[in-house]
Amino acid sequence: MRKHLSLPSFRRTLPLLPLLALAACNREVLNPAGDIALQQRDIIYISTALMLLIIVPVIALIVTFAWRYRKGNDATYDPNFDHSTSLELVIWSAPLLIIICLGALTWWSTHLLDPFRPVNRIAAGKPVDPQVKPLVVQVVSLDWKWLFIYPEQGVATVNELALPVDRPVRFDLTSTNMMNTFYAPTLAGMIYTMPGMRSTLHAVLNRPGRFEGMSANYSGAGFSDMRFKLYGVDQGGFDSWVARVKASGPTLDTDRFLELEKPSEKVPALYFGGIDQSLFTRAVQRCVKPGTPCVASMHGGHAPEAGKPEGALMEKGDQSKSGESLTAPPGAQPGPAPHSHHQER
Repeated sequence: MRKHLSLPSFRRTLPLLPLLALAACNREVLNPAGDIALQQRDIIYISTALMLLIIVPVIALIVTFAWRYRKGNDATYDPNFDHSTSLELVIWSAPLLIIICLGALTWWSTHLLDPFRPVNRIAAGKPVDPQVKPLVVQVVSLDWKWLFIYPEQGVATVNELALPVDRPVRFDLTSTNMMNTFYAPTLAGMIYTMPGMRSTLHAVLNRPGRFEGMSANYSGAGFSDMRFKLYGVDQGGFDSWVARVKASGPTLDTDRFLELEKPSEKVPALYFGGIDQSLFTRAVQRCVKPGTPCVASMHGGHAPEAGKPEGALMEKGDQSKSGESLTAPPGAQPGPAPHSHHQER
């Protein structure tokens, strides 16, 4: 006989429903292992607290007013009430102050946690040792897998990323086919990878463990399985991992890269004990396939500069001046357009 949940039993279990919703809170977003992700989590907490300063009183007042002015209560009711200076001052000033605080927090955190900005601390109260160079990892998003190249160590992996704890890391990122999003919740925020472009992400991992990264941008059939394992190890463990990868895989050359570039799903971890050092640059320039012209050759032999582009306010010299107008003013005689360095740019 099928048993049904009685009403008293349902009432007893109803208070436990919020606990089920909170059961997922102890995840990597709210319990990160990296300092950048930790600061981002704190911003989430601060923003939530600021917004609750309005949400909680409003909800409480809705219940209070409904109870106070219910039918049959003796509370004073004035149907002609239309204005209260003190009440409107509270209603408008409190949200305005919260918006100002949220705007200041957003401006501050956007600059402080800029992914292009190298980290200046390992953790709170622990600055970066200037003698320690950041570990460079080149990331290529493929369909549908992640390729990690360690140029200094001379190895590469697919869907497996190992990082030494308490050492700054600089990720250089690109994509071979479509825009994607590199996301390791315990490490740092999301950053896009785009074909023909190189992006940068600085981060640091503070504790050992096994974590997970993923693609956070829908990119086709294999998107849901486009995940990778992230291992945090000490420096000795990282050196052992590099030695194991060197001994367990072939060299990642042009032919193997082109084979990896083909769409595939649910790809297990792959290891390459050697690399072609030019692969990442050619992936950015979109000329891995032999015979394909590189982007640099299409720009007169000059490759686009690496790093974050600067706006016009950061230009120097005559570059900051306004350019020539290409549209002739009314009444002007038509003629050849003036030549300037702005047109070249």
